[in-house]
Amino acid sequence: MPRKRPSNRQSSLFARERETRPLAARMRPATLDEFVGQEHLLGAGRPLRDAIERGAPGSMIFWGPPGSGKTTLANLVATSTARIFVPFSAVTEGVPRIREIVGEARDRLESGGEQTILFIDEIHRLNKAQQDSLLPPAEDGTITLIGATTENPSFEVIGALLSRTRVFVLQPLSPDDIERLLSRALTDAERGLGSSRLIVEPDALSLMAVEADGDARRALTVLEAAAAHLGAEGTVTVEIAREAMQKRFARYDKAGEEHFNLLSAYHKSLRGSDPQGALYWMARMLDGGEDPMTLFRRAIAMAAEDVGLADPNALLVAVAARDAFHMLGAPEGYLPLAEMTIYLATAPKSNSAKVALDAALDAARNSPAAPVPLHIRNAPTPLMKELGYHKGYQYAHNSLDAYLPQEYLPDQLRGTEFYRPGGFGHEKKIAERLEWWAKLRSGDEKRERERKNVSRETED
Repeated sequence: MPRKRPSNRQSSLFARERETRPLAARMRPATLDEFVGQEHLLGAGRPLRDAIERGAPGSMIFWGPPGSGKTTLANLVATSTARIFVPFSAVTEGVPRIREIVGEARDRLESGGEQTILFIDEIHRLNKAQQDSLLPPAEDGTITLIGATTENPSFEVIGALLSRTRVFVLQPLSPDDIERLLSRALTDAERGLGSSRLIVEPDALSLMAVEADGDARRALTVLEAAAAHLGAEGTVTVEIAREAMQKRFARYDKAGEEHFNLLSAYHKSLRGSDPQGALYWMARMLDGGEDPMTLFRRAIAMAAEDVGLADPNALLVAVAARDAFHMLGAPEGYLPLAEMTIYLATAPKSNSAKVALDAALDAARNSPAAPVPLHIRNAPTPLMKELGYHKGYQYAHNSLDAYLPQEYLPDQLRGTEFYRPGGFGHEKKIAERLEWWAKLRSGDEKRERERKNVSRETED
């Protein structure tokens, strides 16, 4: 039976609907072959592609940045496997709506109907009770759950739900991928801007693709804004593209995973003696609105942990830079922050203090009752003196070298080394000093052995 052609009135309604929907929504791919990017998931023979083509996708979570195609891919999974696609808002809906969706899905299955994909965008916004309510229907197959999130699911999604899903990581789209999408939108007369005969200069196209930062939605929105500004048959130049983009905001969440990723990159660049990388990550965090005190706290910790005694001034510089920022405020206070960053990155490195601290703490836990040697005990009363407290203690300043060899560790830890100096910067001098003191101790012990031998010979 031939299909009815839509009436002129219906055609105009469809046209108006297309015009009112954003370009990014109109250009969503209708098939897997139209999907751009994520080749590591959808390339030939890849597990996700294989599962979709077999019609058995299973419950899954898509984790990736905005505009990487999470919602689009969930729709394509439903279309490709002939399942009902039911979206759920993690912001405005709750457990009653989940029960309703699950009930409808169960009724369809019992009547021989289609299976149901329950799609939850921003699944990390669900509370624990809401996530718990998804466990039974996802486990017994009443629904296929597909969640999408921009946050690390290992932090935001309960373990029981993670164990019932596969997590697929989507990457930001490359500039080449974005250019393909923009070119498709420019030539598609039905869904895109093809009928407007808009011209985009190559440099403007490249600019939009690069500055979209992997976000297809952002790129298409900029293109649509430029088209609306110019009208039909206009030409998008670099200047027009920049005007349409307005301000390019950094992708940075001060409370989420990206916060910790950038802070980690900053610390590791300092530790790895790369001032260029450290300055870049510092600038990224400042541009994203990070509190400079967060950077100072990490840098002060790094000065003690990773520079340490190789350059004791590093800690002084870090603390002074923080105090200077308190006095100056932004933006002048960014200068001591940058100076501190460069100093720490280029300073000699040693973690000997951290290693020594960890070793000493282990020893303290393993020997919590080791008695203090009598000669270094305090003796404020006559009784304590009678018991031998403080007896034999040698006052270091009685020596010209301000060093008199004696034991300070408990007997059971005698000879233990917690601190071993590194080979760079100030620690070279510390190593020389320790070696000299070791020779003094060795000489003192030798003299003590000789004295005892003489005493025995006299007695004999």
